[in-house]
Amino acid sequence: MNFIFLGPPGAGKGSLAVKVATAYGIPHISTGDIFRAAIKNQTELGKKVKAIIDSGALVSDDITCALVKERLAADDVRNGFILDGFPRTIPQAETLATFCPDVTVINFLIQDAIVVERLSTRRVCRSCGANYNIISLPPKTDDVCDTCGGELYQRDDDTVDAVAHRMEVYREQTEPLIEYYSKKGTLIDIDAALSTDRVFAVFQEQFPNG
Repeated sequence: MNFIFLGPPGAGKGSLAVKVATAYGIPHISTGDIFRAAIKNQTELGKKVKAIIDSGALVSDDITCALVKERLAADDVRNGFILDGFPRTIPQAETLATFCPDVTVINFLIQDAIVVERLSTRRVCRSCGANYNIISLPPKTDDVCDTCGGELYQRDDDTVDAVAHRMEVYREQTEPLIEYYSKKGTLIDIDAALSTDRVFAVFQEQFPNG
C-alpha cells in the first residue's frame, strides 16, 4: 500500500503517519527526512542538497524528485510507504507518476480556523522536541516538558500570522493536487478535525491491515 498524505499544515498528517507506519509496517517518509539522510550519508545528491541549503536557496523539483526516487528504491518500501510533504506541486506529482504510478492519496479535510487554533497553541520542547498543545494536550507544568523538563516554546512559524502565510502557500502550491488526484480517481477524503485516534480508526476501516 503506497500512500500520499495530502493536507494543510496542522491537519495531523504526521501524527496519523506515525500510527499507520507502526501498525502497517511501512515507512513514513518526509522530504525533510530524505534531505537529512542524504546529507548525512554524503550521497552525490546529498552533497548537492547541502550546498543548496547552505547557500540559502530552495532545492529544485528535479533534485527533490530524484531524492524521492532514490528513497523509494530502498528495501524497506517493498510493502508500501507513506509520503508526507511530497508531492507539493503538480509538476512533482507528474514526475512521481513516472516512477511510482500506484498511489492512494489521503486528503485531510479540515477548516482553516481549526488549523490556526491547533498550530498557534502548539508548544515544542527545546531539548527533546516533544510536542504539546496548551488546549488539547497541555504539559503538567506550564512551559515545562513532562518528559525531560526542558523549556517549551512556540515556533516562529506557529504564530497566527505565520500560520496564515503557510496556509496561503498551501492554497497556491499544493491544493491544486486535490483536483489532480481526484480526476485520477485515487483521492480519498478523511475528516482531519477528529482526534488522531478517531482518524486512525477511520483509516483502518478504509484500509484493513491484513
